[in-house]
Amino acid sequence: MAHPLGTQPAPRRTPLSAEERVRSEADFASLVAQQLVANGRFRVSADTPEMVDLFQAVARRVGETLQRPVVSYANGRYIVITFGQEESPAAPAEAPTIRTSSGIVKAARPG
Repeated sequence: MAHPLGTQPAPRRTPLSAEERVRSEADFASLVAQQLVANGRFRVSADTPEMVDLFQAVARRVGETLQRPVVSYANGRYIVITFGQEESPAAPAEAPTIRTSSGIVKAARPG
């Protein structure tokens, strides 16, 4: 097929085979884990649903490996993998509040 002068055909993407997917997930997981520990986040181009799915699986694997919450955010061009919020133990009950003429003041906790 002829293309207009100076243009290139869009690259055709070949889906990963099952074996390639398994190897990619394992290899990327070690790289992403190193980057998270060193920098706190990892960003990579992920412009197809297949790549987003791959890196979400990598994020889950990294979270299991590091035994910390790991989250991923994708926007159609990139995916960012970073540490999630640590789940804290049950938060203590709020101190009672007292309304005064100058505003709301929290009462101090006994103790």
